[in-house]
Amino acid sequence: MAQLQSISPCLWFNGQAEAAAAFYVSVFPDSRVQEVVRWPDGGPVPAGNVLTVRFTLSGQEFIALNGGPQFTFNEAVSLSIRCGSQAEVDHFWSRLTEGGSPGQCGWLKDRYGLSWQVVPTVLPDLLAGPDGARASRVMNAMMSMGKIDIATLQRAAQ
Repeated sequence: MAQLQSISPCLWFNGQAEAAAAFYVSVFPDSRVQEVVRWPDGGPVPAGNVLTVRFTLSGQEFIALNGGPQFTFNEAVSLSIRCGSQAEVDHFWSRLTEGGSPGQCGWLKDRYGLSWQVVPTVLPDLLAGPDGARASRVMNAMMSMGKIDIATLQRAAQ
């Protein structure tokens, strides 16, 4: 049996855990639903309703919990996706904003209200180093964007 991760983020949903997990698995490569746990008889909701869904996204394990309407997502917690190319940025941005909403500087909210950061791996390199003017140009360019455009960041760095 495969060893479980020591720490797995648990995402709280209001009856949408199974649909959310299926959506996320459809967006990310190397992803799958691993287990669906349903309420037994005698619980606070009808037996058979989904309690939790354990799933992996690109090898990272998550748990989706149908916890009810008491809590909702906010920007205090987001999931960051490192993208090696503009094609990856475009793919994740396009899929995750379906039914969601774009934000600024590579941030977005998906259809379930979960915040994501779609970040090209080149960005930290463009912001790092001793050239403060370069970093400032790159930061200013990024601050004007919704979806990150790598070519525009690279031009700003020049």
